[in-house]
Amino acid sequence: MSVLVFGKTGQVARELQALGDFTCLSRDEADLTDPVSCAEAIRKHSPSGVINAAAYTAVDRAEDETTVAARVNGEAPAAMAKACAELDIPFVHISTDYVFDGSGEKAWRPDQPTNPKNAYGLTKLIGEEAVREAGGRYAILRTSWVFSSHGSNFVKSMLRLSEDREQLNIVADQVGGPTPASDIAQACLNLVEQLANDASKEGTYHFSGAPDVSWQEFAETIFAQAGRDVTVKGIPTSEYPTPATRPLNSRLDCRSLEQTFGIARPDWRRGLEQVLNELEIW
Repeated sequence: MSVLVFGKTGQVARELQALGDFTCLSRDEADLTDPVSCAEAIRKHSPSGVINAAAYTAVDRAEDETTVAARVNGEAPAAMAKACAELDIPFVHISTDYVFDGSGEKAWRPDQPTNPKNAYGLTKLIGEEAVREAGGRYAILRTSWVFSSHGSNFVKSMLRLSEDREQLNIVADQVGGPTPASDIAQACLNLVEQLANDASKEGTYHFSGAPDVSWQEFAETIFAQAGRDVTVKGIPTSEYPTPATRPLNSRLDCRSLEQTFGIARPDWRRGLEQVLNELEIW
């Protein structure tokens, strides 16, 4: 299957490249701030499926750069989805738990009402709605707390800070499922392949690692696996203010993905071990 991937240097895109000989487009080849060029790239390559692994992910900066974020996260996916609909090929789009408001303690189901509390979440929601309205064969995969040995993420930040810190204050009242980018990449590939054969599987799905933990618990596990002697003190979100509001509840109900596609939640602790091995921290 010939798969076209938007994104080349992002965490999921890097993992997709490790799974097969797919065409991954860089910013020079497809500028997401120019949605027309994204649609043209799909028509030019004429693939049998498309995965959008690119996005504007600077959550705090999006508060000031909402127009750019909306173009990348909203207008570009809309153009991609329309082009895929015209060619009658499956389109897999990665989204986020930030489309919810983070209230409560129950895991969010894909069919629950959305209510983003920051600009990033709002622009991702705009993209979701546009993908659904395009009229093609699609799957929206919402995920959370992505980490890998590539790019910037929580795991790498914790390891960097542990080089010269004996104690760290980490938020303890935000809970979610850390998700290895390698598992997201494999899930996206499975989705695009199954959608190519069965359009009835289209829809919105959730995918995150298990078990759900707080950022504090995630950090403690990182240090334990990495053999770093760092004391982690849990603090409330109120003591760590950021420009963009973060959801307290990022738990995702992933049952429909397993029921429809046979994709179960991965154990992020095994994924973390793999990432630490890749980073060769020992």
